[in-house]
Amino acid sequence: MRTTLLALAALTLCMLTPNTQAADAPTKGKTLYHLVFFKFKPDAPKERIDAVGKAIVDLKGKIPSIASVSWGTNVSPEKKDKGYTHAIVMTFKDEKGRDEYLPHPDHKAFGGTLKGIVDDVLVFDVWGE
Repeated sequence: MRTTLLALAALTLCMLTPNTQAADAPTKGKTLYHLVFFKFKPDAPKERIDAVGKAIVDLKGKIPSIASVSWGTNVSPEKKDKGYTHAIVMTFKDEKGRDEYLPHPDHKAFGGTLKGIVDDVLVFDVWGE
């Protein structure tokens, strides 16, 4: 699992931040990317997975600190997904916005859409251009 995590982190950093920053580097003018990868159970109904996507996209209209949100399925030809099939890419202008989003009641309610259909979730936040 640690190898998978490190590989996903490295891939994400390569895709989003051509000039990697130290964690304490200035973030002025940067975007905070909140990446969430889902590995659904093999018997998860398509309708439930679609409902997860709709629910996460709908959060943008409910939580003001979300700058953008995208939901989609893996389309990489590399076959290195480790069973993760869907992802969210959400952006925030700063850590304060992300920190307001995490405990927000609508975000907590979104978690209910995942009940019983998810095998694993991977969350990773990075600063990018």
